[in-house]
Amino acid sequence: MGSMINIEQIIDDSKLGFSQILIIALCGVCLVMDGFDVQAMGYVAPSLIREWGVAKEMLSPVFGAGLFGMLVGSLTFSALADKIGRRPVLIGATLFFALCMLITAYAATIGQLIACRFAAGLGLGCIMPNAMALAGEYSPRRSRVSIMMLVSCGFTLGGVVGGLISAALIPGFGWRSVFIVGGAIPLAIAVVMWFRLPESIQFLVVKKADPARIRKNLLRMAPQLNLPLDARFELHEVSKEQGVPFVSLFRDGRARVTLLLWLVNFTNLLDMYFLSNWLPTVMREAGFSTSTAVLGGTMLWIGGVVGTLSLGRIIDKVGFIPVLTGTFMLAIVSTALIGNPTVAASVAVIFLVVFLAGFAIVGGQPALNALAATYYPTALRSTGIGWSLGMGRVGSVIGPVLGGYLMHLQWTQSQLFMAAAVPAMISLGGIVAIRFAAGGSSYGKGAPKVVAQH
Repeated sequence: MGSMINIEQIIDDSKLGFSQILIIALCGVCLVMDGFDVQAMGYVAPSLIREWGVAKEMLSPVFGAGLFGMLVGSLTFSALADKIGRRPVLIGATLFFALCMLITAYAATIGQLIACRFAAGLGLGCIMPNAMALAGEYSPRRSRVSIMMLVSCGFTLGGVVGGLISAALIPGFGWRSVFIVGGAIPLAIAVVMWFRLPESIQFLVVKKADPARIRKNLLRMAPQLNLPLDARFELHEVSKEQGVPFVSLFRDGRARVTLLLWLVNFTNLLDMYFLSNWLPTVMREAGFSTSTAVLGGTMLWIGGVVGTLSLGRIIDKVGFIPVLTGTFMLAIVSTALIGNPTVAASVAVIFLVVFLAGFAIVGGQPALNALAATYYPTALRSTGIGWSLGMGRVGSVIGPVLGGYLMHLQWTQSQLFMAAAVPAMISLGGIVAIRFAAGGSSYGKGAPKVVAQH
């Protein structure tokens, strides 16, 4: 019998090497294009409305279709990844949504747009859970939350890049060019991942894969290790998960936190997609130019990038709950202020308020993803993140549709954004409730990770 090697110990004691950095970078750039794609429809909406001569409310089903596709993808393919692996699902999903983006560029009717956006959403839905899981499983514990949030920042950065590229492309090349660019780049990323992205070592150990394959991946990550040829591998984490992964989300005292994570993801993503899809259109109708309106929407994502980069390091030191409590307090105030007439009278002031809303709402979402990733064990990690995001996607579908409905009712800007502050209040309540759940005996494994990272 060969010597027993603990995988977690090696990863936690390791310094980030080139192989790990490359894995993290590939996951991050994959999420950049994920964020680009998700926001593309919101950025092209003003131009498309003018070109096709349709009422703005007609685009609500288009927004909703893409997000509904992401909901289905999150719930379906995240569980598949806990069965067959992070790598094949992540590569396949990237390739699929890239092709869907290219097809979207040739849509000629609202119906075709709906179909294309739903199909793209199926692939997009499983990008985040698998990228987060894979990055976290190759990261040392001391900086795991920061790294996962840095990877998540790719999604937020994609929203910024999408806004800047859209603002540059649309005036000269039309809205279709946005989808051509947004489809070509992830095609190239999928090819690179095929050759350079390994499977999660922890996943291979949990699934009792060939020790030779585990050894090869481990040496690729840390070539300085002296591993005997007959080495065997283990995790400190004891996996008792059998049967349907979804059912295990409610076992071993995980039920309350699982449901609370679903609630907070639901309300936060409802707010995020309400703002990201309709903010440029609302600003355009308020009298701002198209470019200013698009840049206003981009400020939401710039705030999200800054929020993500700032919050991760703080969470590593003081824990999720204190940071997210303050974050959602800021979300309530800043979101309500966006529609204030005094704020809307100044481009600089409204950009600042939108930036703060993005810092809290968009920047807070990667923290919620990391919270789920650190809570669930390896055998449930992709499923746990995927279902948390999947329930959130229900909110992301409702958000744009609700926005369109309220605009159809002729709600004022002030009323619209006061209403948008309500989900942020619920998010705050959910985080406080998780804190109380964390103190209960039925909380289950991972409680220290939720309260604080040490």
